[in-house]
Amino acid sequence: MTQSGPETLTTLRVSKTDNLYKIVDCLNRTLKEKDLMFGLALDQEDEKTAIFTIYET
Repeated sequence: MTQSGPETLTTLRVSKTDNLYKIVDCLNRTLKEKDLMFGLALDQEDEKTAIFTIYET
C-alpha cells in the first residue's frame, strides 16, 4: 500500500491567540517520533478562529 501523505486524524476550530503557534511547535517537536504531526491554519472566513489539525504520518 502506497502512502500519499499524512492522514488527518482530527480537526478542531479554536479561538485564535498570539501564542497558539508555540503549542503546535512544541507538539511537533515532542511527538514527531510517534508519527504525529500538528498543523495550524487561519480560518479564511473568520479572522478570530484558527484551525488546529492532527495528522498521522
